[in-house]
Amino acid sequence: MLRRLLPLPLTLLLGATLVACGDDSGDDGSSSSSAAGLESLTIDGEVGDEPQVTFDGQVQADEVETEVVEEGDGEEVETGDSVLTQIWIGNGYQEEKAFSTYDADTPQLFTVDEKMLSPFFLAGLEGQKIGSRVAVAASAETAFGEAGNAQLGIGNKDSVVAVIDLLSSVPDGPEGQEQKAPSWAPGLQGDEEAPTGLDFSGTPKPDGSLKSAYLIEGEGEKVEKGQTIVVDYLGQVYGGKKPFDESFSAQPTSFQIGVGGVVKGWDQTLVGVPVGSRVIMAIPPKLGYGEKGNPQAGIKGTDTLYFVVDVLAAN
Repeated sequence: MLRRLLPLPLTLLLGATLVACGDDSGDDGSSSSSAAGLESLTIDGEVGDEPQVTFDGQVQADEVETEVVEEGDGEEVETGDSVLTQIWIGNGYQEEKAFSTYDADTPQLFTVDEKMLSPFFLAGLEGQKIGSRVAVAASAETAFGEAGNAQLGIGNKDSVVAVIDLLSSVPDGPEGQEQKAPSWAPGLQGDEEAPTGLDFSGTPKPDGSLKSAYLIEGEGEKVEKGQTIVVDYLGQVYGGKKPFDESFSAQPTSFQIGVGGVVKGWDQTLVGVPVGSRVIMAIPPKLGYGEKGNPQAGIKGTDTLYFVVDVLAAN
């Protein structure tokens, strides 16, 4: 899209297998410090705060190595679960930080699926308890593929360290009290738990105003400006035959709300919504994609956008 509704997920960055940065000769160029696994690290700080990681020599891990730094008291994460996390990544060869979601305070969503994540990241999630801090070490090839990850400054012969804070699990759907749909709202097509489209039969023409209503009113905490929220969503233009974008058939997605990262109609509507809610919205062009629309998505500058959004979690 010209301006995507949602930002690219972190998993695209972490899954990148670009040009290698490390020394490919087999000479590690190490100093007098010896290489070891996670025992080379000291990790301080509380879960939910950026970890303070101290290296005592280079990290070398031929296989995936995992250590629970602090065990949480939440449920154990299983295959298929979605988990909201904060993650710190270090280059074990260079003994330095490479990336941290704490820098911008943007928790990231991971779905525990071996088709989506490498064994490196799976080890830090699957079988771990919510509320835990888990350290993982492996080779760059194991973590990112044979090319390493140049975007993070990690070469193909480097080692990788991750410290993952498992903040919360994400429910499968909204949880709350069902509400009567307003007269301006289209009907839902397909499975109520995972709608496949909107039915505009008998729906009045949009009047140019921003509208929103609960289809399910959640009972969780209200979403605050600047939080990272986890949602499932479906978007369709008024009178459209099919959605131009949706996540119900795939996985939930996460983004910051109220800070301009999504269309204005989302920012203005979703701040203050209780977690667990299903919201329906009608967004006029001026609060959507503007006069230019979004030709790549088939959205004209005069189109009113209708969305169904399940607010599943917030952090």
